[in-house]
Amino acid sequence: MTTFQVRGMTCAHCVGFVTEELETLPGVESVAVDLPTGTVSLVSKQPLAPAVIRTAVEAAGYQAEGI
Repeated sequence: MTTFQVRGMTCAHCVGFVTEELETLPGVESVAVDLPTGTVSLVSKQPLAPAVIRTAVEAAGYQAEGI
């Protein structure tokens, strides 16, 4: 499991955008977003490079930190 912070999320739509982008990454089994804390937990079948995760979060319009 990979856990990190996402900055800029303010509503359920934000959570949906981030979740949707992360779910497109190869091997991702689940994504859980805690909006009040901005914490994202990602489970994947294979290790994902931090840059790959950051790129997906940025594609959704937000910033990933702590990965």
